[in-house]
Amino acid sequence: MSADKVLELADALVFRTTGKHLNDLQRKILRAVWRRQTYGEIAQRMRYTEGHVKDVASQLWQALSQALDERVTKSNSLAVLERYLQKAKVKLTPPLPEPPVIMEAQSFLGREAAIAHLDQLITQGHRAIVLQGEGGIGKTTLAQQYLEHHDFDVVLELLMAKETTNITPTEQVVEEWLRQDFQIEPGQDFGVTLDRLKRQLREQRVGLLIDNLEPALEAQGRFWPQYSRYGDLMRVLCDPKGQTVTLLTSRDRLCEPGVAVHHYRLPGLSRETWQQFFAQGAITVSPSPLAAMHRAYGGNAKAMNILRGAIAGDFDGDGNAYWQEMGTDPLMTLDLKNLVTSQVNRLKDLDADAYQLFCRLGAFRYQDVPRIPTDGLLALLWDVDPSRHRQVITSLRNRSLLESHRGHYWLHPVVQAEALERLRQRPDWQKSHRQAIQFWSAQVATITATGEAIQALEAYYHALAIADYAAAADVLLKSRHNQWGQHLTLGSTLYRMGLLQPLLAAIPSLLPHLPDDQHSSELRNILADVYWITGKIHAAISMQKQAQAIARQGLETTEKNPADAHSLYCWRMLEVDALLSLGLYHLDLWELAEAAQFFQTVITTAQGTAHHSWADKGQLCLALVASHSLHDERVDLSSICETPHLRELAETLAEQAYREIADASRPEYTGRFAFFIQLLAQTYTTLGNSERATKLYERAIAFAEESHYIQVKAKALIGWGQLLRQQGNISPAIQNLALALELLEDLGAQSDLAEAHWQLGLTHQAQPDQIAAQTHFAAAVQIFEAIQAPRQVAKVQAALRN
Repeated sequence: MSADKVLELADALVFRTTGKHLNDLQRKILRAVWRRQTYGEIAQRMRYTEGHVKDVASQLWQALSQALDERVTKSNSLAVLERYLQKAKVKLTPPLPEPPVIMEAQSFLGREAAIAHLDQLITQGHRAIVLQGEGGIGKTTLAQQYLEHHDFDVVLELLMAKETTNITPTEQVVEEWLRQDFQIEPGQDFGVTLDRLKRQLREQRVGLLIDNLEPALEAQGRFWPQYSRYGDLMRVLCDPKGQTVTLLTSRDRLCEPGVAVHHYRLPGLSRETWQQFFAQGAITVSPSPLAAMHRAYGGNAKAMNILRGAIAGDFDGDGNAYWQEMGTDPLMTLDLKNLVTSQVNRLKDLDADAYQLFCRLGAFRYQDVPRIPTDGLLALLWDVDPSRHRQVITSLRNRSLLESHRGHYWLHPVVQAEALERLRQRPDWQKSHRQAIQFWSAQVATITATGEAIQALEAYYHALAIADYAAAADVLLKSRHNQWGQHLTLGSTLYRMGLLQPLLAAIPSLLPHLPDDQHSSELRNILADVYWITGKIHAAISMQKQAQAIARQGLETTEKNPADAHSLYCWRMLEVDALLSLGLYHLDLWELAEAAQFFQTVITTAQGTAHHSWADKGQLCLALVASHSLHDERVDLSSICETPHLRELAETLAEQAYREIADASRPEYTGRFAFFIQLLAQTYTTLGNSERATKLYERAIAFAEESHYIQVKAKALIGWGQLLRQQGNISPAIQNLALALELLEDLGAQSDLAEAHWQLGLTHQAQPDQIAAQTHFAAAVQIFEAIQAPRQVAKVQAALRN
């Protein structure tokens, strides 16, 4: 096969299974695999780390494995695809096709003029076009088909929530685009994040669909105030220097100030198209009833699909008989919503189980995860005989009330609105959401990729829909194995993967509804770490102290009942983890004495207990503080150790930490310690043990690349750059620090970013290059001032004076 054939086939297979096309990096990887290149060669040519290329490729092989129902790897991918293509060519008696869905109908019927019109508008320079029209007219399908069949480097989709209160925040949307589709880290500030998106849109030809826009618009066609940042996003998408084509679908006009969009009102399909569509489905209908149907529904594409399903399913394909019974009903208002209502009422009379499933399907959001696998439907059939499950699903599909493709299902927006409205009035509203919570929780057993984390998070939204805040907390705190060899909660995994916005939205909304229990303490612990990563260190300290206080109160209560050993274990773990985190936060503020006190408390509390591993981490961190104190006369650690013995303390603690955490010969030595390994490497750097420091930096970077843990890699590069400068290797030191700076600017980790500038300033000063040094020193001071770290500012200024 040619490379183009490989890409075309793989993209089609993945789209059928996931509803998403291959992203730009996946396409490049697949083309490189066709050339028999290794992962190392691919990474070098594309200027990514080998670990990141492997992560992205792994997601590709996983999607192809799901599509082809056999294991696909780098080594067998081309052979599997070629075998699939050969089978597809020689198969003489293909299986009966699935009942047609509206997407297939509109792909090839009656939209030639609309496609030509879009081509003309884009040629004229319109960057954003609103496809406007009533529900079911075919706006979404036209946009999807247009973007799929035109030559875009990247195709993105944003499915707006059906209800205004459930719309995903703009920050989260752009964050996920940058990470998943461009492999770029968003910035801490939304303006910086938009600038990074704008740069990508200028460098690549991007096709974007924003579907079902109207829930985000108020009566005057402007974005609701709480979603005003969508206006900022639209202004970026309309950038005249960009190569982006944005298609929006909406029943309402978009009238946001400063957003230049062109509105194209999509007409209904012609009567000839209806006739051709019915003929393809073996529907017999005379010209007069056909004309009446077409006129009644204005050529609406979804109505055409529903009618064909109803005629085929309930009238044996006799369109004349259908119209004779249904078209003369004086109570039947001829618009799409009422057509759906009429068909659902008929379903209720004909198939009670199918009607029940239809209503329950209104619980799913079809937003971040737009299509539901078969098991998701089966989870809603808890009270139906399993022997009828497939029959019930088929009943909905045959009536075109349920869209489907290759074992994945979804509801058209108009149909979903009907299902959701009916579900809210039924006694199984709560049960449906609880079943969905169980389904999504069980669906994702291990989280190794962003898509799996997003699927697992779906259960949270179902819990929120029924105001079950305890269940919502359970979702965020459910532990799973992950790519770092750990058993981490979903919340911790999300922020490790860089998905910060969902947590910033979810946890603060949950905490007021929760008692001061273990869940509340653990959620505060996670939120504090998110604040820390984003540079809000003082907010992190406040939140972590709340977590610690709740844990301390829980301990005091539980200690009165020593029989409850498990609760005692959990409360103690929350306390020592909060104390360790507080030490790390103060370390970033260069409040070394305060940090040392927290680390010492961790050691005292955890040493010799079931939580001894926290004592090991506390010793490692205390070693780092002691090593820093050797070179900063302003730091007083007399409460921890006599000052003359600081070096001995640092060396002893470092050696203990090395044996317990960083010794590669230990069987439990895994990448989950990568963060602490680079901290230990920093300690050895400060103590002058360059050989051990170098080995630890290498290990930390290898682990970080393997698991795409960008912050750890950047911190290790900073420390390694410092070590190289101390050895007089200025050029490689600058290279390491410059790469760290680049990674951290993408990540937005403010404290680490300031440290990178500080070390670069010192390194340029050693060249000497005073202009470059002053530039980086000034940048460090500016960031340290922004995160309110006065002692860090004083440290930099003192060095400048010296």
